[in-house]
Amino acid sequence: MVTVQMTLDEKLVKSVDNLAQKLRTSRSAFAREALKDALKKYQILELERGHKKGYAQHPVLKGEFDAFDREQIWGDA
Repeated sequence: MVTVQMTLDEKLVKSVDNLAQKLRTSRSAFAREALKDALKKYQILELERGHKKGYAQHPVLKGEFDAFDREQIWGDA
């Protein structure tokens, strides 16, 4: 691992420390998980932007997915 020095607002550090204590983890472990979550969230947003851009460039055609209509009938449940 690499040691990273960061400047954070005192209120944020206190909030993180309080929650880390409740979760029985360290500030560093909490920060690592938070950063991993933020990176994953950003990756998902980028994929969604790509999908949106793709559909904008190549919109779904009328009837394009009609072949799947029967697959979505659940019957009389």
